[in-house]
Amino acid sequence: MDEIFKAALEHTLRFEGGYVDHPKDPGGATNFGITRKTLAAHRGVKPWWKLPKTQVAQLQRGEVAEIYFQRYWKPCGAHLLSASLALVLFDFAVHSGPKRAVIKMQRIVGTFPDGQFGAQTLAAVERYVKTQSEEHLVAKYIAYRHSFLKQLKAYKTFGRGWRNRLKLLANAAKKMRASKPKLNGENQVILNGYKTYIVAFFMLIAAALEMAGVDLPAIEGQNAAHLMMEAFALLFLRKGIKSEIAGA
Repeated sequence: MDEIFKAALEHTLRFEGGYVDHPKDPGGATNFGITRKTLAAHRGVKPWWKLPKTQVAQLQRGEVAEIYFQRYWKPCGAHLLSASLALVLFDFAVHSGPKRAVIKMQRIVGTFPDGQFGAQTLAAVERYVKTQSEEHLVAKYIAYRHSFLKQLKAYKTFGRGWRNRLKLLANAAKKMRASKPKLNGENQVILNGYKTYIVAFFMLIAAALEMAGVDLPAIEGQNAAHLMMEAFALLFLRKGIKSEIAGA
């Protein structure tokens, strides 16, 4: 279970809440968004109504995470997507079922709506993001989901809460996208640090070859002593920068 899944689950559970058994909720007895029927299937209880409602009420977070990962996250293809797309797809899957969530995504990106997130759907998502943008796809997907929810009879009862959920979902997806450049920047700093060592290493090798009498046209005009001094200067400069960062 990766960090993106954990973040998405934490966000979604804010709206799924604890144990409820609302008479107008078609899911019936539910805890952490896990219905009695889903829990029974996960535990292998058949028929599902033989699972007591008390088992739903006593559901623990560890099993909740396992159910969501195995029955929602992976089946809807969220593990194949970027953080923001994974979040909105997963949240829809939890709320309305993985197959429906995938079908809505497939219709937007223009691929066959079979409810199965495979290579063809992934390619279509990537094309859409490339020609439009990830932000555009997230916004359209959330709007599409809202249109679907408004068609449900339960919208009169739960509509206000659902609208708030979608608004906060859009904000969360935006924050995930905003954090992406920062992470890439951090990785680039690490990469540049390794490049410094690599360059210095090859300069030392070149100096050693020059001292051994090997002619290196690429460094013509640079003597061995000069190359060694530059290599050590790079290494000490890198060390000094790291020390300053550590002490900041």
